[in-house]
Amino acid sequence: MPQPLWFLGIAALAVGGAGYLLRLWVAKRLGTSLEYRIRAGRTAAEAEAKEIVVAAKEKAASILVDFEREERERKQELRHLEERIARKEDLVQAERVSLEAEAAKVKRELERIQGLEAEVRAQGERAVKELESLSGISRDEAKERLFRELEETSREEIGQALTRLEKERRDEIEKKSLEIITSSIQRYARDHIADVTTTAVELPNEELKGKIIGREGRNIRAFERLTGVEVIVDETPESIILSSFDPLRRELAKIALIKLMKDGRIQPARIEEKVEEARMELEAHIQKVGEEAAFETGILDLPKEIVALLGRLNYRTSYGQNVLQHSVEMAHIAGMIASELGLNVTITKKAALVHDIGKAIDHDVEGTHVELGRKLLKKYGVEEKVIGAMEAHHEEFPFSSPESYVVAAADAISAARPGARRDTLEKYLKRLQDIENTVKTFEGVKQAYAVSAGREVRVFVVPEKIDDFGAFELAKQIAGKIQADVQYPGEIKVTVIREVKAVEYAR
Repeated sequence: MPQPLWFLGIAALAVGGAGYLLRLWVAKRLGTSLEYRIRAGRTAAEAEAKEIVVAAKEKAASILVDFEREERERKQELRHLEERIARKEDLVQAERVSLEAEAAKVKRELERIQGLEAEVRAQGERAVKELESLSGISRDEAKERLFRELEETSREEIGQALTRLEKERRDEIEKKSLEIITSSIQRYARDHIADVTTTAVELPNEELKGKIIGREGRNIRAFERLTGVEVIVDETPESIILSSFDPLRRELAKIALIKLMKDGRIQPARIEEKVEEARMELEAHIQKVGEEAAFETGILDLPKEIVALLGRLNYRTSYGQNVLQHSVEMAHIAGMIASELGLNVTITKKAALVHDIGKAIDHDVEGTHVELGRKLLKKYGVEEKVIGAMEAHHEEFPFSSPESYVVAAADAISAARPGARRDTLEKYLKRLQDIENTVKTFEGVKQAYAVSAGREVRVFVVPEKIDDFGAFELAKQIAGKIQADVQYPGEIKVTVIREVKAVEYAR
């Protein structure tokens, strides 16, 4: 029984030893495989490192080549720049030497001219003394005798000038009289010429004439009484005429008549109703027109009452010129002039806009339109600077500020422009052309321009043909020729310009 146990022990030892040996063999195989992988990775890393080093060396070499090329280019560019600077320095030095030489030459020439001037003055003094000795009179006596002879020879011309001034003054008085008469007629109900006192109203049909007249004329009498206009029903087909000195009344009658025609029921009660509606509509329209004028000129702080009076100026005329349009135009012109002169543009424009505000007052108020305008502006609190600038535009009051002169000038410009007051553009252009053609007939005239609406002609002469003294004589001859051959209002200023230019080049 003990023998089998021993055998089993030996067998167990044998199996354990075999397992141990097998484990050692497996461990050795695994160690060999790991070492191989490590050696392979190291070889690959060394190969990759060599490639990186080679690439880095190639890139460094390329960078070095590029740097050397750029360095050469920069050095070459610096050499070129240094050469250009050197050439410019040489040129500047040469120019400096030339300028110094030229300055020395000019200085010598100036000294020579000064010497000549002194010599000429000395010779002049000697000549004057010799002339005094030969003539037996002094220089002052000769001047006095010369002036006396000139006065005697020019006496006729002075007389003609005085006659012309007297005629112009008379024309100015007549023009002012016509203006006053026209303004008075505008403000007082009297017969007036047809083209400024009548308004034609078209009718849809001829039957309306009978309705407007009414039974035994009661409708037309009621209409005339309420509107203050005369209704003329003649043989003109589908049309009637409204006649009145006052444009506002004619406009009121026109609006009321159009409303009656649209309504169709024409009888005294309806006429009174429509006239009242027309009056309210016209007042609203007048206010709107005044506001538009103020907005157009940029004057937005006027009292409401003054704005309404501005709107009434739309129905006033002066020599055929609409007074409101004239005032708006004046405001723009005055504003531009004031801006150029550095004056108060707001004051100037406001004064120009309201300068004729007195013409909006009805005929039952006495006084000139300037006086009425001053009273209106003071009544509604318009500032004194504006009143002072507007009150002198007809010289009834003294000019109190530079702005007042600008307002007066703008008034004259607006009234005198072509087409403003019954003067056609064709006649205006023809007059300017005649003036220029007359001047060009004189020998030595290079060019002539009529300016300032024909009130001045500027004549440019050839300096080689006309000297300074000849320019004065030519101006006198041209003025006489224009006076004899051209018809024109007022006077024309003749300005002869002799211009000499000296040109030289410094090289």
